[in-house]
Amino acid sequence: MKLGVNIDHIAVLREARRVNDPDILNALYVACQNGANQITIHLREDRRHIQDVDAYNIMKHSTVPVNLECSINRNILNIATDLKPHRATLVPEKREEVTTEGGLDVFAHEDEITYAIELLHDYIIPVSLFIDPNIEAVEQSKKLGAEMVELHTGTFANIYAMLNGSLLHSSHSLKELELPRNELSIRLEKAVSDITAAAKYAKSIGLEVAAGHGLNYHNVHEMMKIAEITELNIGQSIIAKSVFVGLADAIKEMRRLTTR
Repeated sequence: MKLGVNIDHIAVLREARRVNDPDILNALYVACQNGANQITIHLREDRRHIQDVDAYNIMKHSTVPVNLECSINRNILNIATDLKPHRATLVPEKREEVTTEGGLDVFAHEDEITYAIELLHDYIIPVSLFIDPNIEAVEQSKKLGAEMVELHTGTFANIYAMLNGSLLHSSHSLKELELPRNELSIRLEKAVSDITAAAKYAKSIGLEVAAGHGLNYHNVHEMMKIAEITELNIGQSIIAKSVFVGLADAIKEMRRLTTR
């Protein structure tokens, strides 16, 4: 399994104080030296964490491939074509969201996505689409010309956390998932089944398959059971654990859990 380490949250900490500490390049070096197969960053339209200069410096200094997550905004796409990352992953983006809340609507934005894919391909940049795990979205992604899909695992992760973690007893409990445990178990089984079916179908029609969002040290084993998924992109949980054990050890532990 390829592990993509998302280092956006290093920049979140930095931007909280508007200083250059922690240094995003230090995180890059540690990740490259301790098991990351790929660096993932999201250059958001509002620049809430990764800045343009970060993206250019990461591209210049990374010793592993860089996966650039970006919206279909044309200004962002123009930066992507200048950066020339090893892959661009097109994601939905809302200014008001805390983090990406779902997959890209590959039907409502068909024309914009087609334009984005064709533009990126003109610059020899492979494209992945970050989508909800359903057959229709996978099929549409293939039709639009993507080489890869990344399945959004947020629904799975939320249910898992409410059923098996402490989220229920925190101030961030998800009201819509405050359900009996047997109902949560049923929903969790369906979420895993949806991801599995989407991954299998994607591979069967020639797409590479990644997964990401909300994956952590407690739930990642469920994704490891799905043979068709060959890449996981994980960020927040690694950075959170690094507060207590250091970034190098946090990455090594995730690397251990994601080795088949």
